[in-house]
Amino acid sequence: MKKDLKELRNQRAAKLDDAQKIIDAAETAKRALSDEERSNFDNLMREAETLGADIARHQGLEEQRRQQAGLGVTGSELGLSEREINRFSVVRLIRSLSNPQDPQAQKEAAFEIEACQEAAKLQGRNARGIIIPSDMGVGPGVMARLEREGRSMLIPVEVLAKRSQLTAGTPTAGGNLISTDLLSGSFIDSLENQLALTGLGITTLSGLVGNVQIPKKTGSGQTYWLAENDDATPSGMSVGQVPLTPKTIGALTDFSRALIQQASVSVESFVRMDLMRAIALGIDLAGIAGTGASNQPRGVLNQTGIGSVLGGTNGAAPTWDNIVQLETEVAVDNADIGSLGYLTNAKVRGKLKTTKVDDGSGMFVWDRMSPQAPLNGYRTAVSNQVPGNITKGTGEDLSAILFGNWADLVMGLWGGLDLLVDPYTGASSGKVRVVAFQSVDFAVRHAESFAAMKDASTN
Repeated sequence: MKKDLKELRNQRAAKLDDAQKIIDAAETAKRALSDEERSNFDNLMREAETLGADIARHQGLEEQRRQQAGLGVTGSELGLSEREINRFSVVRLIRSLSNPQDPQAQKEAAFEIEACQEAAKLQGRNARGIIIPSDMGVGPGVMARLEREGRSMLIPVEVLAKRSQLTAGTPTAGGNLISTDLLSGSFIDSLENQLALTGLGITTLSGLVGNVQIPKKTGSGQTYWLAENDDATPSGMSVGQVPLTPKTIGALTDFSRALIQQASVSVESFVRMDLMRAIALGIDLAGIAGTGASNQPRGVLNQTGIGSVLGGTNGAAPTWDNIVQLETEVAVDNADIGSLGYLTNAKVRGKLKTTKVDDGSGMFVWDRMSPQAPLNGYRTAVSNQVPGNITKGTGEDLSAILFGNWADLVMGLWGGLDLLVDPYTGASSGKVRVVAFQSVDFAVRHAESFAAMKDASTN
């Protein structure tokens, strides 16, 4: 399946490249397309459209399999049964990688090592450590799963998110997991940000290889009013590209050997979720507010060309007018179609719940009677991933409100989770360091599909 999908993508890219060459040749010569060139261009675009439909069918099938597996793609790509997928153990894999000279650890993890090696072959990419198949570790479907479960992990906005050490001897760092009387089903998770983007309907492209260019129509053919016997002026559409280039996010966790060996809570589930939440929330945050600098993707808030609604010189409390203005910014560019919705944080939600639409109706901007679509009939995601610490003039702790067609936010994922196990850095204290990497990037197909208010005061 993956090989077929890759070939389809390559064929489509070749068709689009050939079409672009026809446009470029005419523009270089400063002339209109000839009849033959227009015919060839139209044929290439039709063929690319057909290949695109084939690709969409393959991707739709993969997505259904991801949903069925709950984490990512199924193990059918590796020829594994569902039972084999379920028996995959990240902990056994970590033990074997941290004890390369221990034959027993290698024997116990033989299945996991073989599955990871086969995954790396299929993906055709080099790893810093070892590639975990996406339905056995953390993969494209992880954000959706974590969102359904209502749990996520707060991490810093760095490319490498350092996690605190998990240690058997320290109660709050893992030792509390070790007890013969522990009620493992009552494990108390930390209070963390909610994932935001998945539920808004962003577009995900997984299994990417190399840099990717998404074709984009940047202009249309022109029309003319003609006098009798006048000739129409030839014109054609122009085509641009939206690039995706892999950027790597990492999460680092130190485990004590005693914790891995002795914990009575399902260490397997604990380790997976710890890595999954860190990576997933880091990616989610980058899609919202990534700067595009310091190796980060560029998030929606920092995209050039999105619509802007201004509160005031020093920020201002958000009003009903601001909400309508956000929608208007998108609509005037003919971009108010698709997966439309709002995204903001809890502080803004609280403010809008007490902000009246007007003086006479008794209605509030945040409509508590429509919990699924509380802002002017549109669905709204709330997450503290959305910045609430913006400064403007003398205003501080200002928040952002975004509106747009979230299907025009594209997330690209390259391969599966890259896991590096380091038993040497903390060898003197018996620690095992686990570093997880995921290559990802974000792009918007049309900046006009989004608008933002970045100076909402909630004080």
